[in-house]
Amino acid sequence: MTSAAIYGCAGHRLTEGERAFFAETRPWGFILFRRNIDSPEQVRALTDELRAAIGDPEAPILIDQEGGRVQRMGPPHWPKYPPGDAYLKATNDPADARDLVRLGARLMAHDLREVGINIDLLPVLDVPVPGAHDIIGDRAYGRDPQTVALLGRAAAEGLLAGGVLPCIKHMPGHGRAFADTHKDLPTVHADLETLDAWDFAPFKALSDMPIGMTAHIVFSAIDPKRPATQSKRAIQLIRERLGFGGLLLSDDLVMNALSGSFTQRAHKALKAGCDVVIHWNGDMDEMRQVAEGVGPLKGGAKRRAEAALARIVRTPEPLDPVAGHERFFRAMAGKTDAAKGPDVGEAQA
Repeated sequence: MTSAAIYGCAGHRLTEGERAFFAETRPWGFILFRRNIDSPEQVRALTDELRAAIGDPEAPILIDQEGGRVQRMGPPHWPKYPPGDAYLKATNDPADARDLVRLGARLMAHDLREVGINIDLLPVLDVPVPGAHDIIGDRAYGRDPQTVALLGRAAAEGLLAGGVLPCIKHMPGHGRAFADTHKDLPTVHADLETLDAWDFAPFKALSDMPIGMTAHIVFSAIDPKRPATQSKRAIQLIRERLGFGGLLLSDDLVMNALSGSFTQRAHKALKAGCDVVIHWNGDMDEMRQVAEGVGPLKGGAKRRAEAALARIVRTPEPLDPVAGHERFFRAMAGKTDAAKGPDVGEAQA
């Protein structure tokens, strides 16, 4: 039976130990990081191996491919995409920026689909406030909720058009955190009204997306004792106040914002209402601990997982990747003649 977990692996190919562990635990999916990436041929072979290990030729395989600082697949085999805040810098016209974001995401979807990856942990819908930790920083599409929602939806639509599922993150909002959750557990003290008008707004606007990810942040106005990932109150708020009905993933269990054993971290997140937990670093001992805290994917979580995967389009919208990349990078370089170029969907699938 499929378990409510997503695991990473250690290198470019699976070890026999990893193969046996995945066959035994049958995770819902897998996640790749830079350590797993070499060439297109190698990544395609690895995604095939991962799916074969659990006997599911369409198993979810995730990656963080945002652009900028957070891009697992890059040169020399893939383009270096810009961070979220670069789009409005390339053009002062929000409509042009929206078109560029969609095109960039459509091109990324092409790159990912070619090597067997079908979920991108994008768009970032966090809205930074002055003085916040720069862990979000230039990853954000803007500095106000309206811009973030506009450009975040464009990114999600570009991915969906290319046959890759988007994942909105980090719910209910990471932009006000004054610490890096990889290292510490931040606490946000803003009142609920302020959070609702600012931090929650982009997530409300994109609540129709198939997948979302939680934040390892304590919101004192919601639950002063627990990070959102492990808080029933926070996840109830995500479901009800933000209106999110999709599959809810935990952020990475390895982050130091969480405490306790990996069994405890996984159990607390699932008990709070996360549908699936993520363990990213490929450490076999840690993954075994996670497996002890994870049960089967069932009930509402299973239905939400099935509904999310059902939104993967089998035939992506047409794309000429060469012409698309040329148009995209000319526009990002400020070549105004490229910003409103022809539809790159005319040439080939």
